[in-house]
Amino acid sequence: MSNSITNPPKKEFQSFHNFPIINDLDNFKADVAFLGIPFGDPYSMGEASNDQSNAPTHIRRYCERALRGLDRYDFDIGGTLLNGEDITVVDCGDVIGEAKDVIGNHDRSEKAVRKVLSSGAMPIILGGDHAIPIPVFRALENHGPITLVQVDAHIDWRDVFHGVSYGLSSVIRRASEMDHIDEIFQIGLRSAGSARPEEAEAALDYGSNLITDIELQEVGMKAILDRIPDNQNYYLTIDADGVDPTIMPAVAGPAPGGVNYAQMRTLIQGLVKKGRVLGMDIVEITPAKDVNGISAITAGRFICNLIGTAVRAGYFKK
Repeated sequence: MSNSITNPPKKEFQSFHNFPIINDLDNFKADVAFLGIPFGDPYSMGEASNDQSNAPTHIRRYCERALRGLDRYDFDIGGTLLNGEDITVVDCGDVIGEAKDVIGNHDRSEKAVRKVLSSGAMPIILGGDHAIPIPVFRALENHGPITLVQVDAHIDWRDVFHGVSYGLSSVIRRASEMDHIDEIFQIGLRSAGSARPEEAEAALDYGSNLITDIELQEVGMKAILDRIPDNQNYYLTIDADGVDPTIMPAVAGPAPGGVNYAQMRTLIQGLVKKGRVLGMDIVEITPAKDVNGISAITAGRFICNLIGTAVRAGYFKK
């Protein structure tokens, strides 16, 4: 027993739960890998480095409130996060953004995700605005066909917006053009975003499943989950404004309603059990607007549900 009557000053986690930080993406093996992608394709210089680019760090800083420790019992998943198993989780840091090479930022992001996938790891992407999944989708080209599941208040089907084709209002339109993306489920749609009637028609013509918040609240997430085909490869993209703003208020475009925590837990755990979740992203968190860190904590809880359920589903059995 120590005779000390003091503790060292507390230190913030640098990586998500102080998981090992990987600097060499060409030489590592992991089961789960965090990757921050702060920068997408902005509509103006004012958005080139918006507050959402600080979200990867913000989410990491609050991860201890999402899970107090890897030895703690988590009632959402029925035990400790890694369940006492030999699971390797790493944090690959953030993709470097170059101010004079905006288009190249997407290319570097795609390259980084491809390296994460080559390591054998499930990528957990911390954004950034909602443009950043576009290079993630590209990197998944050898893992199709993929059922894409989006949680969002908006459909993001603009072809070109403010002269930009690869921005946050076009992310699902771009996904629909990729051969390895199959069915698309868009959950929690409400209020009004950048979409006009022609964008909604384009989504319906593709065959996208547009699930409004009204429908979700009437039938419940279990019924929506039952509509998603079994035994598929899934990718989950979560725009923070698709979530109930009482638990995720730090967004640029808040709207009443949205997917609540219990519904998100049902969706995440259900997808893991239905087939293979290849990865997920959480985007559009605006740290300066966060209230008591609850948006970052909620994001951390989504991540814990994914990892913990995947461990118990045998995703990482050696």
